[in-house]
Amino acid sequence: MTAPKSSGNPLAIRGGGGPAVPGPGAVAALRPLGLEQVRLHDDGLLGQWRRRNAEHTLPHCVERLEDSGNLGNLRAAAGESDTEFAGMWFADSDVYKTLEAALWELAAPGADPGLRDFVDDTTALLARAQQADGYLNSYYTVAEPGGRWLQPVRSHELYCAGHLIQAAVAAGRTGTAPELVELTRRFADLLVERFSQVEEVCGHPEIETALAELYRLTGHHPYLDLARRFIDRRGHGLLGGGRFGARYHQDHVPPRAAEEVAGHSVRQLYLLAGMVDVAVETGDRALLEAARRLWDDAVRTRTYVTGAHGSRHRDEAYGDPYELPPDRAYAETCASIAAFHVGWRLLLATGAAGYADEMERVLLNAVAAAVSEDGRHFFYSNPLHLRTGHTNSGEESAGHRLPWYSCACCPPNIARLMACLPAYLATGDANGLQLHLYATATIEAGPARVQVRTDYPWQGRVELTVTAPQAWTLALRVPSWCASYRLLIDGEPAPASVDAGYLRLTGPWGEGTRVVLELGMPVRQVRAHPRVDAVRGCVALARGPLVYCLEQHDLPEDVVLEDVLLDATAPLLAAGRGKGPVVVTASGRAPDLTHHPLYSTDRHRPGATPLQLTAVPYFQWGNRGHGPMRVWLPLSGTP
Repeated sequence: MTAPKSSGNPLAIRGGGGPAVPGPGAVAALRPLGLEQVRLHDDGLLGQWRRRNAEHTLPHCVERLEDSGNLGNLRAAAGESDTEFAGMWFADSDVYKTLEAALWELAAPGADPGLRDFVDDTTALLARAQQADGYLNSYYTVAEPGGRWLQPVRSHELYCAGHLIQAAVAAGRTGTAPELVELTRRFADLLVERFSQVEEVCGHPEIETALAELYRLTGHHPYLDLARRFIDRRGHGLLGGGRFGARYHQDHVPPRAAEEVAGHSVRQLYLLAGMVDVAVETGDRALLEAARRLWDDAVRTRTYVTGAHGSRHRDEAYGDPYELPPDRAYAETCASIAAFHVGWRLLLATGAAGYADEMERVLLNAVAAAVSEDGRHFFYSNPLHLRTGHTNSGEESAGHRLPWYSCACCPPNIARLMACLPAYLATGDANGLQLHLYATATIEAGPARVQVRTDYPWQGRVELTVTAPQAWTLALRVPSWCASYRLLIDGEPAPASVDAGYLRLTGPWGEGTRVVLELGMPVRQVRAHPRVDAVRGCVALARGPLVYCLEQHDLPEDVVLEDVLLDATAPLLAAGRGKGPVVVTASGRAPDLTHHPLYSTDRHRPGATPLQLTAVPYFQWGNRGHGPMRVWLPLSGTP
């Protein structure tokens, strides 16, 4: 096969920005800001996470790519090594995600210059490993050189290509590595040539959203056309049943006709991301509504209280409606990140505040829990209950965070999300700014500048200093969990009502107008839908956007976590010292059930020891040592 002709000048790209930037003709309600327009400050929680990512998580991923053989695979593909292929057959994707993270990070002031070397060296290696016709995949070059395109169910070739494309999009939008854009476009042109004429799809969606993004970057329409073709081909049984059936690959029903999410949760969510991207670029309202319908089904019946998706370990999949067991939750980290991506795309497409609510929930709970305080240890699955005496049954169900995995999709996925975190705070243009996520930051939108100071999510006070022209509107999200709020402008109470989830404030603005939004943050008892049988008779504790949990670490040594009962009638108090983490204190009791029979007709539990309980934010669990944890707490008086 000859190399396809280049589709155009790779430097002729569309502007800057961050991830998922709708094109100029897109039908989208909101416009994202560029990374250069939002600066997170290190004295806020999100800024601290981004700094930790830059200083610890991202360098750790770079080190592991070398130690685990991912880069060695590419050297073998370039003919520079005769070592055997190492790791999973889709190991290239971890290189691409780490590369994407490095490219976003290099857009930040004061970025580590060592990242520049990693980007340059890796880009050069990819160029050497790329075949003459544009094909680039180390596994099918080194381990199965005759297997190219022959195993669409399993191969992950298009999945890996998708992550390469997303790295190239980061390169193009940051103006950092034009050579990466060029080599990626050669591969993308090969995909257009190969797959525009055959009825095939990839077993793992990802290429759809990536091609749509490459179209947005370049304006080259065949990329968008192919993305749409992949979506429209899915659901016609092209992949066959496979080990877990067609639902596992979302190949059982066309996406436009699907009524419920199904199968492998990461694949489903990546497919939804692609559906939204294609819909807004083509003006396809039916496709957008299908994506919204599936998302609503997931959030309404299959999402954990932490925002996590996927309840089954066997196939990393969604379960039945309301099948949300806390101790058997799979809740893969990559699914949480994918949910954040889908929420962002739906927010841009519709402007509906509920999508920002879901982004906040999954980011501050499920995603945040997946990485340790040192930034170098990670969860693959994220249970909501780790039982006393739990025995690990494999690294994906580990009772503690691990530094790496044989299937290492999650750590570099965390790195790339955290590296571009500022891009998700706000949207805006010359007419106004919409603030969706609260963090200490400086934001520039059109002619306006907004400085945000807050100890959110620990406290609900958000202070903004606004410099803007007269005709300019500031929209501040009031989260759905917030039952009360107060607004002050230059120290004076200001009447304002919530409009579709936002307070919308229009000038006149002076030089440095001071706006204060105070969101009420009482501790809440959250109850699940009665059909969630696994937590019937239990409550979860929440404050603001954070879900809390009990850890064995905070209980007396002779108390078993599973015996603890919460007193639902006693006060629930938030306790913290100044700025920083806030814990929740509550009252409870713990009957000694050590000798209680496994089954009994006796509805009365033995006498119980009163307890003062301390609940910590779920995302912080497991940082003080290994041990049991639970989010859903049975109530005192419940049989």
